[in-house]
Amino acid sequence: MERMRNKEERDMGQKAIKGKKIKVLKILLLVLFIIIVVAAIALGIYAYRNMHYDEKPLKRTYNAGYEEKQVTLDDGTVLNYAEGPNNGPALLLIHGQSMEWEDYSRVLPGLAEYYHVYAIDCHGHGESSHDSSKYTGVAMGQDFVWFIENVIGESCVISGHSSGGILAAWIAANAPEDVLGVVLEDPPFFSVEPEEMQNTFVWLESFEIVHNFRNQIDTDDYVVYYMENSYFWGLFGDLRKLTAASTRKYRAQHPGEPLKLWYIPYSWIHGTLYLDDFDTAFAETFYTGAWFEGFDQEETLSTIDCPSVYIKAATLYGKDGVLYAANSDEDAEKVHSLIEGNEMITIKSGHDIHFEHPDEFIQIMVDFLNRIKRNSLISRR
Repeated sequence: MERMRNKEERDMGQKAIKGKKIKVLKILLLVLFIIIVVAAIALGIYAYRNMHYDEKPLKRTYNAGYEEKQVTLDDGTVLNYAEGPNNGPALLLIHGQSMEWEDYSRVLPGLAEYYHVYAIDCHGHGESSHDSSKYTGVAMGQDFVWFIENVIGESCVISGHSSGGILAAWIAANAPEDVLGVVLEDPPFFSVEPEEMQNTFVWLESFEIVHNFRNQIDTDDYVVYYMENSYFWGLFGDLRKLTAASTRKYRAQHPGEPLKLWYIPYSWIHGTLYLDDFDTAFAETFYTGAWFEGFDQEETLSTIDCPSVYIKAATLYGKDGVLYAANSDEDAEKVHSLIEGNEMITIKSGHDIHFEHPDEFIQIMVDFLNRIKRNSLISRR
């Protein structure tokens, strides 16, 4: 009897242990299932965001009252632009190379609360004329002065990004009566002519690739060619083969549509978003230096006498010594010192500051407007 009771107790103990193990296993399986579901949802959200990241900001832009328009100059040049509601002084936004006015969509609704915004497509970009005879800084600057005087119709604040910042500086220097103030968003002064930028990211990642693309016949899709020969993607070894293959497949399945790869962070390939509407002949003028015909960088900067802000993305160098930023700290200080009374703001960011840090950019533009208003009140006294 004693043995039977001991055996029954052992059996019951073993069953209890087994029951506990099964319960623990069920809990672990449930936890694993939850983790898989959460991971799948997170991956789905990540993929959806990469494929649609540009849509919501543009929708908000139009909801804020912006309208896309065009104007034709006397010589037939078409300038495409977006105009916002009249809520303050005029502001002309000039995008960087290979971008379009839509690149500002993250900041356009916010800026519209303080300014009457005009965001323009540069020559060779978007729906503006693709006329290579106009691909010089002086020719573009002259057309933008015409735009200010004939479309905007009043003196304005100008903010230009990258090469658009160089244009903004030219306008401020050569048409001071049309400019209330100028904001230079990471312009590559002194690292932008051919002899100045041989060891820079933009030379290796853009101008050299464009030049080589224009001198080959194997690939007619620049987006594909870029992804296959990108300096940036080459830093990741074999990953460039994967992204290049994905690009070729995507472009074949979606002809004429901007490149979007669900597994790549959208900010990493944002620079390709508008390439289908970009004339590579424009970039070629930077490779040859023709864009700077009749354009003196130092003279332009030293001639500016209106209120100014120079926003610089923090300087960064690659392990190979390549300058990843628009310009070095030394050249940035040169820019700052050449413009009398300039305010310099350094921000930890990639090159496209208004895209990466829209709230900070809007605040800078609001603060700048308040500064202009204060200066105007002081001058009236």
